[in-house]
Amino acid sequence: MHSVVAAHLSLDPAFDFDQLTAFPFLVNALEAGTIVAVMAGVVGWFMTLRRESFAGHSLSLMAFPGATGALLVGLPAALGYFAFCGAGALVIGAAAGAGGARGRGEESAVTGAVQALGLACGFLFLSLYRGVLASYESVLFGSYLGITSGQVLALAGVAAGSLAFFAVVGRPLLFASVDGAVAGASGVPTRGLGVAFLLALGLAVAATAQITGVLLVFALLVAPAATAQLVTPRVGVGLALGVALGIVTVWLGVALAYATDYPIGFFITTVATSFYVLARAARALVARPPAWRRRRVAHPPSEGAAAA
Repeated sequence: MHSVVAAHLSLDPAFDFDQLTAFPFLVNALEAGTIVAVMAGVVGWFMTLRRESFAGHSLSLMAFPGATGALLVGLPAALGYFAFCGAGALVIGAAAGAGGARGRGEESAVTGAVQALGLACGFLFLSLYRGVLASYESVLFGSYLGITSGQVLALAGVAAGSLAFFAVVGRPLLFASVDGAVAGASGVPTRGLGVAFLLALGLAVAATAQITGVLLVFALLVAPAATAQLVTPRVGVGLALGVALGIVTVWLGVALAYATDYPIGFFITTVATSFYVLARAARALVARPPAWRRRRVAHPPSEGAAAA
């Protein structure tokens, strides 16, 4: 007999796993979420390393006009996600490349402008097409319902292309991310890599938004990667840990959303943020010396006591 804690799940992990895999729509959600978590873990790790979280946040908001604009003209919302996020990434990347020595400041200014324009267009499309109001919550906060096998295959294709990109340019991109000036002097095409990375980031945002929603996509991109970088400075271990944390976050988010009927984006954000808070607290405890050592440093023993 199972101790039921919610309408759909229990305290028995084996029983709960059978429940989650008993319905095709849940299987699709878990498959899509796993694919997105792998891609977001890798892209997010480089995003935090390159300090481009503002660009990632702005691109996540570009998914809002993408979804509403696509529905306005009768196209699938996923197509709008990729179109607007990709276009926004190209605009930001082109501005950074054209800025020369002022590239970072130019990129920040254009990123803010793209973010504001995207939000304005999203609200315009929302007001023009009243039909989207019935499903705007799933666009903003995510939904695991309605993910089809075709969407899973499309996400798998995007993720495969993204991972292939990082497999090819991972080393020079890492070099350019750590020390762009030295990398550029060594012949690494830092500007081209920057634009290519922003495009990969835009595609990852578009894919992730289909699971978490537009407003909460940033949590799955930044929290697992930031947590991994708190735990370890090693590149390979950090990437693997970020991916693993993302997968655990998505699976817990799907399970909790299924159990409570609340938006999946809330649970994904809560779980991802909890991992980050725990990692930061653990790091602070490790860095802080024990109380007895602090007392000994503050009150060292006298010479007589030491001789005795």
